[in-house]
Amino acid sequence: MKKLLVILLASILVIGLLAGCGGAQKASEQKAPDKKFINIATGGTAGVYYPLGGAIAEILNKNVPGINATAQSTGASVANINMLKEGKVELAMIQNDTAYYAFKGTEMFKDKQVANMRGVATLYNETIQIIVMEDSSIKTIEDLKGKKVAVGSIGSGTEANARQILEIYGIAYNDLKPQYLSFGEAASGLKDGNVDAAFITAGAPTAAIQDIAFQKKVRLISIEADKADALIKKYPFYAKQLVKANTYPGQVADTATVAVKAMLVVPENLDADTVYKMTKAIYANTDRLKAAHKLGEGITKESALEGMPIPLHPGADKFFKEK
Repeated sequence: MKKLLVILLASILVIGLLAGCGGAQKASEQKAPDKKFINIATGGTAGVYYPLGGAIAEILNKNVPGINATAQSTGASVANINMLKEGKVELAMIQNDTAYYAFKGTEMFKDKQVANMRGVATLYNETIQIIVMEDSSIKTIEDLKGKKVAVGSIGSGTEANARQILEIYGIAYNDLKPQYLSFGEAASGLKDGNVDAAFITAGAPTAAIQDIAFQKKVRLISIEADKADALIKKYPFYAKQLVKANTYPGQVADTATVAVKAMLVVPENLDADTVYKMTKAIYANTDRLKAAHKLGEGITKESALEGMPIPLHPGADKFFKEK
């Protein structure tokens, strides 16, 4: 009988120990949070998206527990929206006009609507800069007729900007020799004389233009006020913009042009808590954005909903409603 009692007690002890181990293991598993990978789609290394995207990744990694964020160089707005749609990235930097096209299913997104995209914030003005070399015979937009003009990559936001601006002036692609080039390629083409003019939509100053201006003087072509008014009436996501003198080396006068907005978007199904924490971290660390690029100075909570062309994600909405 005693032997049986000893065996029974030993069995209960073993079962208790095993249960304890299992419970400890479960508690350990509960304590270890899953890593959430946030891939950030930016743009070309010669633009503004790339350094700012890198700074955002750094902010998220340092300030949002459980997040592993990485910024990657991409083809910018259109490519970024497609990557977001395909689930390849969780956060993307794009132009607000391109976001509008995608959400509505127009322009380059005709019959390819992206309705599952939500806004996080608008960041800074993306200036449409029409660049020529200082000694160019091109003085006005009308002078672009018959010339080799870099209008942006095929299907890009820059290309849509170029086409819409030319249209206001009554100019079609058939009237010139369009070159579908990235910012870096357009800059190289200008410098080498293979391109006569280039449309570049990016925050000013733009690294691609600065690189040329440090070697050879450049000039910006202006958009007249009445043409800007006509453009804004037809496409309300544009705004008037001045590129101030000395934005680039050798640029001696202010240049009137127009701008769209850079913005951040996420997939609709990204959980609200993550989006809230990311948005809060970004706006609590804007000094890091200022250090990454001069245009970071324009990124503020107060201006973050200006020009927002699509519905806001609930996580971002929660943050901006806080006092």
